[in-house]
Order: sequence, then C-alpha cells, then structure tokens
Amino acid sequence: MSRPVVKCPTCGKPVTWDENAKWRPFCSERCRLIDLGEWASENHRIPGDRKLPDEFIDEQTDPDNNSEF
Repeated sequence: MSRPVVKCPTCGKPVTWDENAKWRPFCSERCRLIDLGEWASENHRIPGDRKLPDEFIDEQTDPDNNSEF
C-alpha cells in the first residue's frame, strides 16, 4: 500500500505520511518550530470576530470599564 506524500508547510519538502515521519506534516523539528513561531508572533491567524462574547468578559478584564479596582 502506498503512503501519501505531502509538502512540508514551511519549506515544501516532500514528507511521506506514515508513523515513521516523526514531525509530520513537517519535514523536521526545525520547520515545526518555525511554524510555531509564526503562530506565536501572530503572522499566522485564523480570521474571526475579535470581540469576545459578553459571557467571557467580567468587570476586571473589560477594557470599556473605567472603574477603579
């Protein structure tokens, strides 16, 4: 049975998708860490509404609440 081959999301190198590909879908730990850094620095983002639903906002974290603590 043939294993699928995917491109590493970071460098494009082919990666065979099987249990031996330790860093899949990445070709290496280096490419995995580069991708993680892109997410951490917000260069990669999932689009969506930036406002939190009201049930997640309390008086202490609400930036529109001008009361003193």
